[in-house]
Amino acid sequence: MSQAKDTDRLRAVALDMGADLFGVAEIDRFQNQEYTGNSPLAFMERARSVIVLGVAVPRGSIESLPKGRAEYTNTLMAGTATLRIIAFRLARFIEKSGYRATIVPSEGSEFGYWYADRETLMADISIKYAAYCADLGNYGINHLLITDEFGPCVRMTAIVTDAALGGGERPSRPLLHEGCSDCMQCVAACPVGAFSADGTIDRHRCAEYMFKTLGGLRCGLCVRACPK
Repeated sequence: MSQAKDTDRLRAVALDMGADLFGVAEIDRFQNQEYTGNSPLAFMERARSVIVLGVAVPRGSIESLPKGRAEYTNTLMAGTATLRIIAFRLARFIEKSGYRATIVPSEGSEFGYWYADRETLMADISIKYAAYCADLGNYGINHLLITDEFGPCVRMTAIVTDAALGGGERPSRPLLHEGCSDCMQCVAACPVGAFSADGTIDRHRCAEYMFKTLGGLRCGLCVRACPK
């Protein structure tokens, strides 16, 4: 596969199947000191690229919160299912071209399975960081990806591959979204105080609220509060 030609072809296929976001992060970006997560090289030793896919979450499901948490959760799961189909077809295309590909889970826990480490709540790689490296957006104080078109209202997955696709331009924005320092609406909206104004997050508070208090439903109040 040639980098530019086949990256463009993968993008076209993904968008045609319903993806709203497509980007590629080069594997060396995961060696940066600013990244504190796990490396794709831990499970694919010859990995060279991470493809990031995203779909916009319908805002009606977000505006209905907190009463509509069942509807919001169901909408997120539908987004996950859509992404899995797109990612699977792209992974098969990559492998038919003579390379290897595997699909990264969309989140730590869904459909009754745990994908993240139960102690640290860290996934095998950070899809949000991969999306930042692919210049699809940057981080909010709520630790969600803030995209230009959809704000934080996106669902994402990623494909790790040993195909050298090239990441194109480096991120054109800082790691933290510029509008967050004067906003803090997500900090105020969190029912368990999981976010701090200094950018830190207590992941266990967030997880315990969703999986214990809400019985597995997703909260979403930080997404609803975000003005982007």
